[in-house]
Amino acid sequence: MTVHPADRGVRDFQPGSHTTTDSGQPVPNDEFSAQVGQQGPQPIHDFYLIEKLAHFNRENIPERLPHAKGSGAFGEFVTTEDISDITCAGLFQKGVKTPMLARFSTVAGEKGSPDTWRDPRGFALKFYTEEGNYDLVGNNTPIFFIRDAIKFPDFIHSQRRKNASGLRNHAMQWDFWTLSPESTHQVTWLMGDRGIPKTWRHMDGFGSHTYQFINAEGVRHWVKFHFKTNQGIDFLTQAEADKLAGENADYHREDLYESIKNGDYPSWDLHVQVMPVDEAETYRYNPFDLTKTWSQRDYPLRKVGTMTLNRNPQNHHAQIEQAAFAPTNIVKGIGFSPDKMLLGRVFAYPDIQRYRIGANYQQVPVNRPLSPVNSYSKEGAMQFEFPHPAQAEYHPNTIGGPSADASKAFDIGSWDTKGSDIYRGDVSPHADDTDQVQAAILYREVMDDAARERLAANIAGHVSAIHPDETELLERVYAYWAAVDEGLCQAVKAGVEAGPRGNHRLQD
Repeated sequence: MTVHPADRGVRDFQPGSHTTTDSGQPVPNDEFSAQVGQQGPQPIHDFYLIEKLAHFNRENIPERLPHAKGSGAFGEFVTTEDISDITCAGLFQKGVKTPMLARFSTVAGEKGSPDTWRDPRGFALKFYTEEGNYDLVGNNTPIFFIRDAIKFPDFIHSQRRKNASGLRNHAMQWDFWTLSPESTHQVTWLMGDRGIPKTWRHMDGFGSHTYQFINAEGVRHWVKFHFKTNQGIDFLTQAEADKLAGENADYHREDLYESIKNGDYPSWDLHVQVMPVDEAETYRYNPFDLTKTWSQRDYPLRKVGTMTLNRNPQNHHAQIEQAAFAPTNIVKGIGFSPDKMLLGRVFAYPDIQRYRIGANYQQVPVNRPLSPVNSYSKEGAMQFEFPHPAQAEYHPNTIGGPSADASKAFDIGSWDTKGSDIYRGDVSPHADDTDQVQAAILYREVMDDAARERLAANIAGHVSAIHPDETELLERVYAYWAAVDEGLCQAVKAGVEAGPRGNHRLQD
């Protein structure tokens, strides 16, 4: 019988058992360390004291950069629809039930930061399939601030804390955003109602990037993933979020844990947008631009199945903090695209896990696949699984070591590169592409009057933290929103000028 991933690594509970050291020896005393006489020094050979203190000093591992603050739960994904015409991925065949893990998080905040800061939310999923682990690393927004991975470290630096003061700085954020106009669509989402979800249960999730689906005949389609919450979309106002940040910094973490504990299992329906490969070249927006969505009028949602979270972690550190997600964990029937942010994450995500947890991070129970592992990876810190001693340690070999099987392997995907030269530059603009076009549609056509008023108030409240002497930056902020809609610009400007002014300076 296969052990559920949520149960792997759990020691048997034996009430009344005696304390042991980490190597299993009985402990002579739980409360008092050894010393020479009643007032003498402590001998270094009291190894249980040394073990407790030394292990305590090493309890933490480096936090994620970004997405440090978060939590999650285990559950299952059930494919309810037949989509075999577009993918041969085993977990997406009708009737297949796949155990999985979800982790939700903020982006810029540290491990101890409030859950209710205005910030995108990470929406990372790990599916334990029979063909290996499949990870979908997304957010609660279908787009992002930038579309080229070379800007990602700079973007995160602008959202974190200033070197000198150790404080977050709104001027620094707006300096980056206004100098990166491709951020306009995402900042409109961030400053709108969905910038602070009521709970993790009340938000949608997205793969955000464009991926490939590949069917059994090798036919390819471009796809985008949409996880639609079955709890309904709900959000916190800025005032509600600020109040909760002071009352319960772990509000979202607690809500998810208590909901599952009480049997109120949250669920999301997965839908995909599907674009024929030959339509990508002429679509009105570049389909591989992470700052853009595909119109659902052009490419309607197609249902795939349902994700339900029904099991809390038994140990937050072992099963959530050490959970390692990476887009390199793909399976046959799913591939990459020319999305420059996605291709950058293909390197960056497994690399940060090797740094945070170690070279053997995929041997940790929560990350270990259900399918057999036949790898030539060798040694490294914390190796606790290893090949049979008769297996070859290198390839090629003549002693029956594992070898590639292209018929069963995943296909990372291919596409027309328009020639073989290496190119440095922006994505190719399509017919309707501007950095503000979809933000303007969101503002003018999707939001109602009340939502538009809240958006302007949220932006003005955030910008008001900038010192009024930062005139050049403030003018850039107003121009940033004027490019979306002049009325929005004027509403923001009026709100900033009417409210209390802050002291965030770029040079602080």
